[in-house]
Amino acid sequence: MLTILGFAMIATFLVLIMLKKMSPIAALVLIPALFCVFVGKGAHLGDYVIKGVGSLAPTAAMLMFAIIYFGVMIDVGLFDPVVRGILRFCKADPMRVVVGTAVLAAIVSLDGDGSTTFMITVSAMYPLYKRLGMSLVVMTGVAAIANGVMNTLPWGGPTARAATALKVDASDIFVPMIPALAVGLVAVLVLSYVLGMRERRRVGYLSLDKVLTPHGETVLVGAGGSGDAPATTGSDRAPGVAGDGPGTDAPEGEDDFQGLDAARETLRPRLYWFNALLTVALLTSMIMEWLPIPVLFLIGAALALTVNFPHIPAQKARIAAHADNVVNVSGMVFAAAVFTGVLNGTGMVKHMADWLVGVVPDSMGSQMGLVTGLLSLPLTYFMSNDGFYFGVLPVLAEAGAAHGVSSLEIARASLAGQALHMSSPLVPAVYVLVGMAKVEFGDHTRFAVKWAALTCLVVLGSGILFGII
Repeated sequence: MLTILGFAMIATFLVLIMLKKMSPIAALVLIPALFCVFVGKGAHLGDYVIKGVGSLAPTAAMLMFAIIYFGVMIDVGLFDPVVRGILRFCKADPMRVVVGTAVLAAIVSLDGDGSTTFMITVSAMYPLYKRLGMSLVVMTGVAAIANGVMNTLPWGGPTARAATALKVDASDIFVPMIPALAVGLVAVLVLSYVLGMRERRRVGYLSLDKVLTPHGETVLVGAGGSGDAPATTGSDRAPGVAGDGPGTDAPEGEDDFQGLDAARETLRPRLYWFNALLTVALLTSMIMEWLPIPVLFLIGAALALTVNFPHIPAQKARIAAHADNVVNVSGMVFAAAVFTGVLNGTGMVKHMADWLVGVVPDSMGSQMGLVTGLLSLPLTYFMSNDGFYFGVLPVLAEAGAAHGVSSLEIARASLAGQALHMSSPLVPAVYVLVGMAKVEFGDHTRFAVKWAALTCLVVLGSGILFGII
């Protein structure tokens, strides 16, 4: 019964948000609360929620101060050269813009943190998508999938969890998987090319004109459409390419392109190298795990505000400027704590995982690598990485060992589902992505899940083809 109710709860949640019948925050809170009563454990709802909030509180704190930190870095102009470089590469060609999104997300993902990746990618690409009238759902989908493939880096989380759970060396898991992951990245680039071509056909070719700012600097701004489809309306979206959520319409004015406003008052060109070194030091500290990530971002945000905006009113203004993102994202995280708290507390997630493992026939025992890879898609989507790697993976590895399949093969196969995992409603970073891009979570889910699942199958198939799994 718990298995059925668990799947029913997840299905109800996904259907309601994809049909836009409920907001994600409301659905994350009310649906699990209702199912907790159905299970007959309504009296324990408070305990489940408090435990879930406690487990996600560090993540919420990390996201809160990370948004402030990177928001300040964007304000002071740290990423302006990146944006200008991307614009020069893209040349207002929608195909190049989408490919550039994939490349940027993959590069930034080297730091191992999804929230950081999404903040930098959206900050750099959002103005260009808006100016060209491109679908923002394409941007969020491509960024999430690219980050998912790169999330398998040893310091990204899943590989380290698999190594810990199965007591094997992380390098023995990751290094042999590099060819399969490289094929996965190629698949992301091919996907971004295809989606970019579809966007090009929808909005046509556009032009970006150079405009001289009051400070005498040259920046690029959109000049309107010149292709075979107008770029000034949001009603001509290609079927299956974009959702109808907020942020998918064409630009409304110069405010959409403030990311490259070389005259904004918050710029701090004299402090550029300080900010660059501070960011490098912060990311290095994250990778080396010198301090917990929430602590690092708390210290980094305090330093960034103090040095760049020494006057208290200016500091308050910068915090207020990013307050919407902070509230939206941290609110989502705490709402997700209700969902995960009920799933874990009632035992639904354990029963679901046991059922999925139990339905594997004995004849498939020698193919436990393939089975693990296939199961990693739904399980890492509906569960946290901790739940999957520490709760389910050891069971799969034990089943594989009984049929002569090594723990290393099981561990490598378990990484196949990460491209899909990064669009899971249980991943806090995805709320940073859709929040900053002003995209409805349901629109993102409808668009991204099918392409992410396809990318996962490419990685898994490549691993089997190369004899890695």
